[in-house]
Amino acid sequence: MANTDRILARDVTGTQIPSGDRQTLVAGTKLFIHQTLGGSFTVQTDFGLFRIDGKDGDALGEKTADHTVTAATLADGAPDPAAIWDQLKRVYDPEIPVNIVDLGLVYSMDVEQTPEVTPAAYKVNVAMTLTAPGCGMGPAIAEDAKTKILLVPGVSAADVRITWEPAWNQSMISEEGKMQLGLI
Repeated sequence: MANTDRILARDVTGTQIPSGDRQTLVAGTKLFIHQTLGGSFTVQTDFGLFRIDGKDGDALGEKTADHTVTAATLADGAPDPAAIWDQLKRVYDPEIPVNIVDLGLVYSMDVEQTPEVTPAAYKVNVAMTLTAPGCGMGPAIAEDAKTKILLVPGVSAADVRITWEPAWNQSMISEEGKMQLGLI
């Protein structure tokens, strides 16, 4: 991206970082794009740092994010776990340029069949944490993960739960994540 200074073309709702508060950013607001990862934008304005959803990319003069998932379901109609992990790797903390999987924030992911529903329906359960307990972005990151999981063929419901046990630490970062952060 050659020029990251922009003027907002229309009103958009942004999530303030790190509080997680939602706020309307009005057309004409000057901003600087810091990060464009996972289909969202981290931008700096004169009044703070915000995460803007990829669907609003046009207001920044960028292409809107394509969230299409082309994975096939398994033979029984269940979602492909690899496709779910791929979607989780498209979720980023807006302040860190490494996805939540490689940061070691996702503790578990399982797919369960919902037996009372015919035809079979599948729910994805994710337990994850954040780098710091005081991070106000937790609900926004969890919602981003849920939204991306629900795009996987075969997924009918998703629950992304934030947990603090065990406490996250840097040793949980994958080798790839450590390389991206310059830690190795």
